[in-house]
Amino acid sequence: MPDFKKIDREPSPEEKALFLAEARKADAEARAADAVAQKQLAEAAKLEHEAEGSRLNSLNIKLQYEENKRMSDNVLAGDNYNHLYRFVTDVNDVSAQVCMTTLARWSRMEPKCDMEIVFNSPGGSITDGFALYDYILSLRKAGHKITTRSIGMAASMAGILLQSGDVRIMGREAWLLIHEASFMTMGKVGEVKDTSEWIDKMCEHVIDIFASRASAATHKDKKGIAAFIKKNWSRRDWWLSAEEAKKYGFVDSVD
Repeated sequence: MPDFKKIDREPSPEEKALFLAEARKADAEARAADAVAQKQLAEAAKLEHEAEGSRLNSLNIKLQYEENKRMSDNVLAGDNYNHLYRFVTDVNDVSAQVCMTTLARWSRMEPKCDMEIVFNSPGGSITDGFALYDYILSLRKAGHKITTRSIGMAASMAGILLQSGDVRIMGREAWLLIHEASFMTMGKVGEVKDTSEWIDKMCEHVIDIFASRASAATHKDKKGIAAFIKKNWSRRDWWLSAEEAKKYGFVDSVD
């Protein structure tokens, strides 16, 4: 481009035209360079956006994985997955039925799986309790290993249910209550006598359950154990600590 500072005369038309052409060329080149720069900036922004999106996507994937793992860990650590049922109410028609329904589902989903029932119960209905007792025995016959455990207390019917397991365990601070069956009865004298006779039979049956399991655990005479139970539960509540229950053979271990 001519240097007009060194020219004392007026530029000729040709020189002016050349100057304008050079100026236009420089402007076009600047515009082209600017367009390239703008394109590069847009591509850089796009790449940065994609990188940020990828980072957020990776973060979302990580968060989803952690959430799924947390949920999976909760399932794997849960009582249901580990076939552990907590019987922490009194024994009645509803509580017995709910327990049987849960055990039945586990049995169907995983035949012959191990199960554990933990009792912390004051006892309750002897008839509803024996329905559950019989069902637990049927599961054992079907090949399930049933562990019955007590924490807190296994009182009355709950203490009988504790005897239904293949393995019977008590927590060190748990208590076992054994006593005679009790019923409220009203009606004619004959009806009262019939009920009384049935209660006597039920009591004999309860003694037989405790004596049978205790005899097998201690290798002692069953009749002697039955007499010992009758002596200690007659007209009173017989509370036993975990160590006493183990000593007499009413549980297999204390932990």
